[in-house]
Amino acid sequence: MSYKIKKSILYLSLILLALTCVLPFILMVVNATRSGIDIMTSFSFLPGDALAENWETVSGYFNLFKGFYNSLLVAIPATILTAYFSAITAYALAVYHFRGGKFILLVIVVFMMIPGQLSLLGFYNLIAKLKLVDSYIPLIIPAIAAPGTVFFLRQYLLSVLSKSLLEAARIDGATEIHIFHRIVFPIMLPGVATMSIGAFIGNWNSYLVPLILLNSPEKFTLPVMIASLRSSQDITSNQGAIYLAVAISVIPILIVFMFCSKYIISSISAGAVKE
Repeated sequence: MSYKIKKSILYLSLILLALTCVLPFILMVVNATRSGIDIMTSFSFLPGDALAENWETVSGYFNLFKGFYNSLLVAIPATILTAYFSAITAYALAVYHFRGGKFILLVIVVFMMIPGQLSLLGFYNLIAKLKLVDSYIPLIIPAIAAPGTVFFLRQYLLSVLSKSLLEAARIDGATEIHIFHRIVFPIMLPGVATMSIGAFIGNWNSYLVPLILLNSPEKFTLPVMIASLRSSQDITSNQGAIYLAVAISVIPILIVFMFCSKYIISSISAGAVKE
């Protein structure tokens, strides 16, 4: 088989894979313009004429823009906390050698394997005793502990950081915290940005924990608000409205990905060539 044929097969496979990934998104946008009856009775990639009706349905159940604001109020601080504290923890585990360091790393790996739902009951009891139910604090502060992000950034840092840079900075009299913020963190930025995308998406789409902890409808995040459409009695006619609300909720994720996606390739390729 010639090189051109192999290349053609590869490109054709990539195109098919891209279409497979894009088609569900296109279908979601198309269904946002169709009525619930049409969605339940037929399958089509042609836009409908029920967009205004679906928007009226969404507006009648909740304030979509208030849900946007509430979700951003949780997702942005949680993402920042995840990125910063995971980076500084990964730096400590990668650079410093201290007693118990390997054990801490082992604990982090173990916690990566434990589903968060298993600790949900105990977490709720703790939040209730702290009188933080119906507050955004328990949705934001726990983001500091992100075992998967710490593990990824540690491995990333080991592949890109030259210890000679740290030694040179210490000889020049730089403090450890100064070294982290001015030298190490910029080097980690591609990896931090990559994990921040995942952290933002996770916090933006979080449904179970906000549903349990938030009691006031005006504090509901967007996924919880959208779920009110699914739990309504007229779920069949609300199908188009559900698709419209979900399609609109994806916009912030696309914006974040658009600005940070260039770092994904940088973080993946980092360490591929190491001197």
